[in-house]
Amino acid sequence: MRISMPLQYAGEPKDAVEQVVELEKAGLDTVWVAEAYGYDSPTLMGYLAARTERVTIGSAILPMYSRTPTLIAMTAAGLDYLSDGRAVLGLGASGPQVIEGFHGIPYTKPLGRTRETIEICRKVWAREEHLTHDGKVFQLPLPAERGTGLGKPLKIINHPVRPAIPIFVASLGEKNVEMTAEIADGWLPHLFIPEKAESVWGSFLAKGKAKRDPGLGELEISAGGLLAIGEGEDTRKLADFTRPMIALYVGGMGAKGKNFYNTVAQRYGYEEAAEKIQDLYLAGKKEEAAAAVPDEFVELTNLVGPESYVRERVEAFRAAGVTQLNVTPVGENPAKLIEKVKEWAS
Repeated sequence: MRISMPLQYAGEPKDAVEQVVELEKAGLDTVWVAEAYGYDSPTLMGYLAARTERVTIGSAILPMYSRTPTLIAMTAAGLDYLSDGRAVLGLGASGPQVIEGFHGIPYTKPLGRTRETIEICRKVWAREEHLTHDGKVFQLPLPAERGTGLGKPLKIINHPVRPAIPIFVASLGEKNVEMTAEIADGWLPHLFIPEKAESVWGSFLAKGKAKRDPGLGELEISAGGLLAIGEGEDTRKLADFTRPMIALYVGGMGAKGKNFYNTVAQRYGYEEAAEKIQDLYLAGKKEEAAAAVPDEFVELTNLVGPESYVRERVEAFRAAGVTQLNVTPVGENPAKLIEKVKEWAS
């Protein structure tokens, strides 16, 4: 397994980038840059490209509804150029709360939009012919009856560094995971519990892989959690820092019946807890919602505890098919943690 980490973008992104610079020296392989409703991720990714030399720089995720597929392809190609071929395009549909609330775009046909966005991106980068696409979501050029009739097929002006940039998809729903396994280079599951992954997603991953183009290679999986190594209660309690985040996703990222993360928590076997967390969070009781997150959920989504235990967690993620262990190191010496876990994961 390679080692990656998410950029802590909600605070001071420049400080987070400086940490990446140091962790790159310790062996960090990939940094993932999220985009929710804060700073855009491509700007931070460009800054990372200028400040680093070796680490792979991925978007996790770039919401598809806020950009056209062609712009997504252009952005990824530009980042790949600036980083000398170190870009990874992580895509996701986000959710209706952000897309309709923050961007004012109807949240329609997420699966079709994902599939067609990937198809268009790959056409743009390959640069084999002028860009055309006749899909159910996108038509390029735009049909005359929907515009001026003056649109014409074009090629991207620049020659991309690579004709195929790796594409990871953040997906949790059954059909979306199946599609990811079929057409994407990698999968970005959130709140991943390795011991429960096969029972929740195994059949859908298998269906997608059965239709997968062999030319894509094996499906990569990037997943992990908080990383802390040490004895005693103080170390164990570090995992509790993830409770508010888990409560946010399971309880607040959506409405009743329209929350992908809540559905996953239920499928993990935490039906009662998932309902309670959501009720509390939507009622504005965020601290109580965080306290309602089951201890087991916190423990299994992270890598926190004595060295022997963390090594067991690393192996659990490996056994679940994870190829890129995505960790957030906490403690006095994050670089040492990265070095240690990289050695175990190799």
